[in-house]
Amino acid sequence: MRLTGVRKWTIFLVPCLLAVFCYCAPADQRDTGSDVAIVVNENAPVSNLDMGELRKIFLGDRQYWTPDLPVIVIVRGPGSHERDVVLRVIYQMSELEFKRYWIAKIFRAEAVSAPKIVYSDAITNELVTAMPGAIGFVAAHDVTKGEKVVRIDGHLPGDPEYVLR
Repeated sequence: MRLTGVRKWTIFLVPCLLAVFCYCAPADQRDTGSDVAIVVNENAPVSNLDMGELRKIFLGDRQYWTPDLPVIVIVRGPGSHERDVVLRVIYQMSELEFKRYWIAKIFRAEAVSAPKIVYSDAITNELVTAMPGAIGFVAAHDVTKGEKVVRIDGHLPGDPEYVLR
């Protein structure tokens, strides 16, 4: 069967238009599945952080939960939605600024190393559940047993006021 010019365009345009309409839905109508959850080990001594505290932790300015428990920051590798959200909202940096920030911080001996970079939510989940001082972020729908979702300014993923989306 041979497709006419109109039919070819219809087959091509309909899926494209559907994708555009779904993506451009108002924020309050979007699925909260795009929320990014901040996760820590279930035994970590934290359950709520304000944005200023969270920013200090991810910038390496707060390096200990308690005197005996260091903070271990886990960050997704470039190219993930979760990383883009964290760079925009928490770090308030571009990808290049993030890299320069950590190079300078290590060079000035203000940090021993940059955050641990991982390439999937599954690896983040494994490390957070295995390391008591770890903090990371995953897609809210990928939180697993052994992790605690940290409230940000009193809000959890899915709340209308939650900022990490």
